[in-house]
Amino acid sequence: MDSDTLQVFQSELTCSICMNCFLDPITIDCGHSFCRPCLSLGWEEGQTPRSCPECRRIAERPDFQTNIVLKRLASLARQARADHDHSSEEQICVTHQEAKGLFCEADQTLLCGPCSERPEHAAHSHRPIHRAAEESRGKFLKRMGSLWKMREEMQLTLNQEAKKTRSFKKYVTLRKVMIKFEYQRRHTLLQEEEKLHLEALKKEAKEICLQLKESVFRMTQYKERLKEMYRELTEMCQKPDTELLQVREEDVICFRADLAQMQKPQPVNPELTCWPVAGILDMLNKFRVDNVLTQTTIHHVSLDDASAMSDDDPHGMSRQLDGGVSFVAWGAQAFSSGRHYWELEVTHFSSWILGVSKDILASDTIIHINYEEAFLLFSEKVNDQYSLFTNSPPLVQFVKRPLGKIGVFLDYDNGAVSFYDVSRGSLIYSFLPSSISSPLKPFLCLRSP
Repeated sequence: MDSDTLQVFQSELTCSICMNCFLDPITIDCGHSFCRPCLSLGWEEGQTPRSCPECRRIAERPDFQTNIVLKRLASLARQARADHDHSSEEQICVTHQEAKGLFCEADQTLLCGPCSERPEHAAHSHRPIHRAAEESRGKFLKRMGSLWKMREEMQLTLNQEAKKTRSFKKYVTLRKVMIKFEYQRRHTLLQEEEKLHLEALKKEAKEICLQLKESVFRMTQYKERLKEMYRELTEMCQKPDTELLQVREEDVICFRADLAQMQKPQPVNPELTCWPVAGILDMLNKFRVDNVLTQTTIHHVSLDDASAMSDDDPHGMSRQLDGGVSFVAWGAQAFSSGRHYWELEVTHFSSWILGVSKDILASDTIIHINYEEAFLLFSEKVNDQYSLFTNSPPLVQFVKRPLGKIGVFLDYDNGAVSFYDVSRGSLIYSFLPSSISSPLKPFLCLRSP
């Protein structure tokens, strides 16, 4: 191949971003090809939507497969360039005046043919420089792929942490309203305690928000460090063969050590302290009713109209509660006025639903409750973590999971339903006043671990 043809051949196999021979080439929707690391790093800078660096056409797909043909041709182009470089003065063996075309793996040195046959090298493994360099590039590309995957996983966790931060702030705002409502029903002597409670919530929420902010910062730093390592390996892969092969194993070991020392940030659990409300149980017990659950069965539970909540359902709770066999109990008599308080034992159960519902229909095989006309508190165990939710609105409760008994207070005349942690004497959640026009029945569903 003459020099002009070689030059054209190499130019067609050059990435327009880094101006080097393609490294792990990919071809995007518009037909243009680039190094995968170059395009990944370029798109990472925040292009929205992602477009071709040459023709600016929008890329429809987020991921692309390696163009195997271009990869092989790029390898040949590098080999042709390396063969040309071997004729340079520094690549000629001083002793034998021959090109250094072999790589000694044991000594990590470049040798000419006669040198490789000398006694000190004869027992070693020798390979052509280009083949050794391509294998080294392959190892770096594999490490780069692992780094990028780790970075993408961290981005997902970062997005979840950011979403959790927004949700937590909204929850704190709503919880302030709930706490104010709770204390408005109490004697004026508790106003000072209300003030302390709100101040404590504000201080604790500020600290947790700061923790979430720091968590997002740490995750961002971790992600950027992975990106920097990825970029360093990319630059290393773009080195000429002879420089690439001079990279010592000690440098790679240091790279691995740096990666090992980088501690992966863990998500924050934004859990608020359960502040006890003085005298709340004494007040609630004035409205105590016993034996509210008079009908029991072991059935499947169906939450009617639950599909309407699926888009907003924070952890898919409506889907998780359908279809399982559960112990179910409900009241034969419904409440249509007044104030009523009762306690339910949930100590030995990981998942449960309790509260009040408008209609509870029992057939031979299934229990139906209307999801949208109920005031329910859920406990679900997901990945060894317990979480509390409510149904309307579907909301995560950032408080400690109650152990033992849970108190349910129905203030029918004011249209409010509240749940309490009996052992701690604290508020779990209050459905704020609304218009209730239908009789409500107590409801309990228990599911074994």
